[in-house]
Amino acid sequence: MRFRHLILVTTAMAGFAGAAHAQQTPPPETSANSETPSEASDDIVVTGIRGSLREAINVKRQANAVVDVITSEDVGKFPDRNVAESLSHIPGVSIDRRFGEGEKVAILGTDPALNRMLLDGHALASADWGGNDNDPSSRTFNYSLLAPELVDRLEVYKSPEPRIEEGSLGGTVIVRTRRPLDLPANSIFASGGYSYNDRSEKGNVRASGLYSWKNRSETFGILGAVTYDKQNLTRAGVEFFGYQSGADFFQKNSDGSVVRDASGQGVLKNPNATVTGGSKNDLINAVAPFGINYAYFQQQRQRMSVSGTAQFRPTEQLTFTLNGLHIDGNYNNYSQSMYTIPVAWTGNVLQTANVANGVVNSASFAAATSQSAQLDTLVRHTKLKTDNINVFGDWEGDNGAKVSFAGGWSKATGGRNPEYLFNVQTKLPFSYAFGNDSAEVNFVGDPTNPANYFTNPNNNPAQIEGRPVIVGGTQLNAAQIGGLDYSVTTDRDIFGGYDAVIPVSFGPFTQLLLGSRVTEHVNRVDARGINTYLQSSKLASQLGVTTLVTPDGVFSGSGGTGNATRYLNLPEQAVIDILANAINSPLVNKIGASTRVKETVAASYAQLNFDQGGFRGNIGGRLVYTQDVSDYALTLSGVVNPVPVPTRTTTDYLKFLPSFNIAYEAGAHLIFRGSVAKVISRPRYQDLAAATSLNDVTLDGGGGNPNLKPYESVNYELTAEYYPRAGTLLAAELFRREISNYIINTRTNAEFFNSLQNRLTTYSVNQPINGGKAKVNGVLVSAQSEIWAGFGLQANYSYQDSSTSSVDSSGAELNLPYLSKHTVNVIPYFESGPFQARLSYNYRSSYFRTIGRLNSREMVAPYSQLDFSASLNLTKDISIAVNAQNLLDETYRQYNATPDRPTAFYKNGRTFAASATFRM
Repeated sequence: MRFRHLILVTTAMAGFAGAAHAQQTPPPETSANSETPSEASDDIVVTGIRGSLREAINVKRQANAVVDVITSEDVGKFPDRNVAESLSHIPGVSIDRRFGEGEKVAILGTDPALNRMLLDGHALASADWGGNDNDPSSRTFNYSLLAPELVDRLEVYKSPEPRIEEGSLGGTVIVRTRRPLDLPANSIFASGGYSYNDRSEKGNVRASGLYSWKNRSETFGILGAVTYDKQNLTRAGVEFFGYQSGADFFQKNSDGSVVRDASGQGVLKNPNATVTGGSKNDLINAVAPFGINYAYFQQQRQRMSVSGTAQFRPTEQLTFTLNGLHIDGNYNNYSQSMYTIPVAWTGNVLQTANVANGVVNSASFAAATSQSAQLDTLVRHTKLKTDNINVFGDWEGDNGAKVSFAGGWSKATGGRNPEYLFNVQTKLPFSYAFGNDSAEVNFVGDPTNPANYFTNPNNNPAQIEGRPVIVGGTQLNAAQIGGLDYSVTTDRDIFGGYDAVIPVSFGPFTQLLLGSRVTEHVNRVDARGINTYLQSSKLASQLGVTTLVTPDGVFSGSGGTGNATRYLNLPEQAVIDILANAINSPLVNKIGASTRVKETVAASYAQLNFDQGGFRGNIGGRLVYTQDVSDYALTLSGVVNPVPVPTRTTTDYLKFLPSFNIAYEAGAHLIFRGSVAKVISRPRYQDLAAATSLNDVTLDGGGGNPNLKPYESVNYELTAEYYPRAGTLLAAELFRREISNYIINTRTNAEFFNSLQNRLTTYSVNQPINGGKAKVNGVLVSAQSEIWAGFGLQANYSYQDSSTSSVDSSGAELNLPYLSKHTVNVIPYFESGPFQARLSYNYRSSYFRTIGRLNSREMVAPYSQLDFSASLNLTKDISIAVNAQNLLDETYRQYNATPDRPTAFYKNGRTFAASATFRM
């Protein structure tokens, strides 16, 4: 970890210790706007930042498990503009910002896909937009869809209780929404604002509103809320498509070995090429980038949500609640990628190559014989939709007995509907050079001139899904130039169950909790497609459409330089028109890419709560039966123009998940906690479907495994919490995860039909299997306090480490995905009278993300984020606020195992926002 981060968090902790020692009693609280006297007593009611932090501390202190909490400061006033960003302030919680804003949440060093989000205690169907590879068809939730205005409180359970739905390895996030009978009658919230991103250079409006009413007798209430948000994202950066052996620059014998001359040196495909930085044999032993891509991505994220809650309380003991939520998200996006594949496309015209530390970090090439580079354009139309209805019935007796019934339905759709794909090629000579955080590609010639680009010239017998494309009664002989891909994900969840609390009095036990739940979940991908052809190649200047160039400065600061930062661009409509005016196959169902997983879960639990002699907690277990029915189609290897074969696999398993939580109050200010539990996390839905996807350019692929078993883990927690005064907390936490059945990826070589080459080709195919083991150990230190004169501070530091049985292609041990060894949060704030301000600094060290192309070990470099927010109450009902995100304009960097083998640099830009709010 960088030394300055250690100094920063150590200084903050020292300040807390001094504040806690010096202020054993609360200071006078007289602020007119953030603290108001209670009408019922002389107590002071603290609201605003301090009020929300105090409430969070109180919930944590009273809990019988290891829990962290974030509460809203007021109706519609959450700490951040994104729920995931707020969660990242919790010790042991981290987020990935690949697209600028937080979307997926990792807890205690475990992959986001292995942690669940529950809305008011129940799962919510989820679908993504089809262009984010973070978690395709996983069980997590895209938090960017959830409007923070709807949230009352976030609870992160790091240790489970039997009553909480299973399925999380690291922790469970429970999102609590507001209910009308808990709010004053005629509560009104309305907000409007404007946000601006300095990389897209576009601004957008944001608005939200809430109204809550209840009758005088407080037996009936309704609440309605609506939010609207729009963002324009522009991301530009350089991507490397993995690394391949430098031996591929050389001529090969029939057995695949390098041809050597009389002196034992390798013979290059172009014998006149020169090698610097080492010998030709050093080049053989080095690695070279498989592809270098200048990626220009634009997306408009438009989200609207409508929620409603109705409550009816016919008696003091009985309450009925009906919740509804509708989310609409338009995530349309356009990706333009200008890339070269140096060895495969231009290895035979290599001019110079330089070797440094085993990497070919620069090279130059003459004009290609076929192609030197390619421009891919992908126009994605994506609409995300989530609908949710829950019904609750809660009865509470005079003696503390409770019975609750719950049922619900949710459905989400997303994906590519459709994705328009079109590409053109060029033969221009070029050179490349790169370092740890920079890349330069220069073409000899003008990469903005459409006359330097041409469509695919290689005609072949056309086929789609193993069937010939028939035009005019005969099979079409033409070159594919793109197509339309429809891949729509539908996620549906139905549940029903009951929970009961029975007061008991035997020994230390005070309550017996019982419950059961049945859930049916269906995750389906429906794929269709059209292939598009031309029978004669055309120059891009002959396509009859308007052409553009990459905007000035879009790659500025990303690390990407050279004239490759300015290349031919096509308007989105131009891509659509080119495909429409070409030869198109019929729209066909792609059964090889379509999958369906139906999962049925039946669970029952028993939990005993105890409280005696300063000890309190719970003990019990959850019995869970799971059945998975996977429908998919097998793509046969070794077959020319294969027709996928529909297949069904059914598996089931029964698991008992015991848990024990204990807390000991060692005096008025100190609490020790301990927990041990067995937990499971089920595989991604996509991993349970065995359909094989193949990349005909990189010659790799991936498939699922319907026989996967769930991850299993024994989790341990130990904490010490010191509460010296109101609003102050010092805490330390030790945790351990002993994971078995860990899902690891294996690669095998197999022959499949390549439609671009029109022949059988060897692919490296990735498939998940059980068998891995992992251990995660960590220590978390956190503190927060109201320091002096309106100033306060939150700070935490997390250290996490893991060991696994998984190794990469070089035999090196793989860390768990998304686990940063070091994470730091420092959040100073000021609140006085009508004004409040907060500065949020977050740092996470490097972490392993995934196994990428050509077995690359994708690592994300250390990342820092600095955000600022401030608000001013103009009156008791009206306030204004400003917000700034990513003030450091951080670059998101990825590399393959070591920093001298970069795989991506991205710039997402800074976002600035202002808003006005009315509350009553």
